[in-house]
Amino acid sequence: MSANADLLYREKRSYAGGVVELVVWRVPEPVPPSEHPFKYRLVYVRDGKRLVGYDNERGKGDHRHVGKTELPYLFVDEIRLLEDFWQDVLEATK
Repeated sequence: MSANADLLYREKRSYAGGVVELVVWRVPEPVPPSEHPFKYRLVYVRDGKRLVGYDNERGKGDHRHVGKTELPYLFVDEIRLLEDFWQDVLEATK
């Protein structure tokens, strides 16, 4: 991550038999093709498999992974990002 990025949130913890890791930075310029000033990676892994993941990697933009499916994600703000991620994690752990 760029030296000019500000780490806003970092957490790693056990959850429902797996591990959740959340990392959100504020960046000086959007990560193309995203148009917002955040870079993030959120993941829920159980038994070595990613069940839920959200990220905005360069070239792909905002998207989420639910099981083996990759879907576009409409980023609103960092609060909504965390809410949406946790909703998908709750669905994955039912």
